[in-house]
Amino acid sequence: MRDPFALPRQLRRAALLALLALLAACAPLPPRNPLATWVPSPNHDIRRPVLIVLHYTQQQSVQQSLDTLRTANSGGPVSAHYLIGADGHIYQLVSDQLRAWHGGPGHWGTITDINSASIGIELDNDGAAPFAQPQIDSLLRLLTDLSTRLHIPRTQIIGHEDLAPGRKDDPGPRFPWRQLADAGYGRWPRGALIDPPSGFDPWLALAAIGYPLDDRAAAVRAFHHHFRGMQGDVLDDEDLRILYNLALQITASDKPGPVPQPD
Repeated sequence: MRDPFALPRQLRRAALLALLALLAACAPLPPRNPLATWVPSPNHDIRRPVLIVLHYTQQQSVQQSLDTLRTANSGGPVSAHYLIGADGHIYQLVSDQLRAWHGGPGHWGTITDINSASIGIELDNDGAAPFAQPQIDSLLRLLTDLSTRLHIPRTQIIGHEDLAPGRKDDPGPRFPWRQLADAGYGRWPRGALIDPPSGFDPWLALAAIGYPLDDRAAAVRAFHHHFRGMQGDVLDDEDLRILYNLALQITASDKPGPVPQPD
């Protein structure tokens, strides 16, 4: 039996369209310059990050980190796109399209405005404890999503310390970079390590990877944390073998290929 109180289909549709129009009217418009005539072009897209930066929170709980990332710490307002708890729960605080305040001063290769070019991921860790496996499992799932959806090269996964050696030390020597490399993320030596040829310049190799060389001792400490899980600010023979291996990978990836066409 037909419900006498049910709205006719056309009336329901009209009400739905009216509601959608009302929501559209309430949505914020992109900023427009009042000095100019607005003649919109469809030829644009959103911010495209090309780097993922990993951090540890150096705090005592997820809730404390959520509070900090939504307010301020001793140095002022900070944020990140994501926070992953030790239990593996993933929180998003800033849209991928927007610029989170997580990188600060520093650079990686030719990238000098880190926040504009990167996604920031905080890991709930006090800087001393091992990283929990559920947390790393969630991180790998998130890296798969971000690198696929945002077309971020899988080699472009670094630590905060890598881009700001001497100023930052996260995610530190306990972070399992080898496990990420086994899953296909970040740079890592592959195959047998061999002695570099005479004339090999390890500083050029460090710079080619992306490390800033303003403070060479700090750059070596960051490199040791990342690739060897140890302390020290002097390059040894094993470092030279690792750097030569990484330099060869970078050289191979830079070989000419098809020229990409504009979108």
